[in-house]
Amino acid sequence: MTTPPPAESPPPTRTLDGGLMLLLAATQLMAASTIHYQTPMLGAIAVDFGSSAAQAGWVATGTFFGFLVGIVLLVPLGDRLDKRKLILAQHVGTMVALLGMAAAPTLPALVAMSFVTGLVAGYTQNIVPFVAELARPTERGRAVSTILTALFLGILFGRVTSGFVASYFGWRWIYVISAAILLVLLPLLVARLPSTPPKTSLPYRSLIRSILELLRANADLRRVATTQVLLGICYGGFWATVAPMLLLFHGLGPAQAGLIGIPGAAGILVARPAGRWMDRHGVIPVVTAGAVLVFAAFLAFAFAAWWIGAVIAGAVLLDSGLRAAMVANQTLANSAVPDARSRGNTIFAAHVWGGNAIGAFLASTALTHAGWLAVCAICASAAAAAVLLQRRAAAKA
Repeated sequence: MTTPPPAESPPPTRTLDGGLMLLLAATQLMAASTIHYQTPMLGAIAVDFGSSAAQAGWVATGTFFGFLVGIVLLVPLGDRLDKRKLILAQHVGTMVALLGMAAAPTLPALVAMSFVTGLVAGYTQNIVPFVAELARPTERGRAVSTILTALFLGILFGRVTSGFVASYFGWRWIYVISAAILLVLLPLLVARLPSTPPKTSLPYRSLIRSILELLRANADLRRVATTQVLLGICYGGFWATVAPMLLLFHGLGPAQAGLIGIPGAAGILVARPAGRWMDRHGVIPVVTAGAVLVFAAFLAFAFAAWWIGAVIAGAVLLDSGLRAAMVANQTLANSAVPDARSRGNTIFAAHVWGGNAIGAFLASTALTHAGWLAVCAICASAAAAAVLLQRRAAAKA
């Protein structure tokens, strides 16, 4: 059974203009990229610190886990506080954390700063409800999909640019460059971001507790949460291990590992069609198709040790499937509770990044102790479970 969404509150009087949307999209792109710089560079980081692939994988795990903690503890404040102030504070915090990563003297220090970076960079998940709140109801879907496209482009930007910068200048410089770009955006954000009224006066503890209450009360949100954990395991598992795998089997460095993000651009092209398909046929068919593509991706990745083309084909399938499922599930999460968009988005994003952190840990450990095929088996099993969950929901609908 699906839980009907509550009636939506009156639309805001403020709306998005083209300049503000462009600024928010640029900010979303750069903020999202901070979570993904390290994935193509893990091989280079391991060499620099004389560590194993599993030890270097803790940098990715730290970032993903920090992002998860920030989503759970900070993003819900978007319903309690002015989103403008929250976004600006975390924007500045991200700049400082990136410089800390650039200066990290040891691998444990880098892991610690990667956690802090993930923690404060979670404002990407308040930009989405911020845009949903400012947009006219008739333009909300297009506005949210634009911001999600910027987020997906940020992932691609982070992977590709960090690989090249690490190859030619060293891995630390990408964090300096990123902090500088965020500094350029800061005065524009201060000048242009409008204030938004709080949606609730709940004390902080009650606010956090209400997230669990929303999850218990809404069957759609529970299905979204479980699905995103399973698909997050696949995403985090692949990107935490692809650079060490390419170095081990094909002798490819961080620049080449970063280029694997380019086939993933297929997912950006899938985002808008997935939204239109969802409008016509509902969420479940779109998410089911996405999970099937993710499963197929890891069938292709199973041949990656012998053929580089399998990595490229798998990257296309993985990103396309993930983006289709995310667009459908995130739209549902932001529609199910219109007066608690930040908390709804918290539920969605926390389970995405919780899955990413679990996947990064499991896959890094599996690669070190059991090999690449073990990574593929873990991720394929998670994708298959996501497919079964959607089929079960479709049977009950």
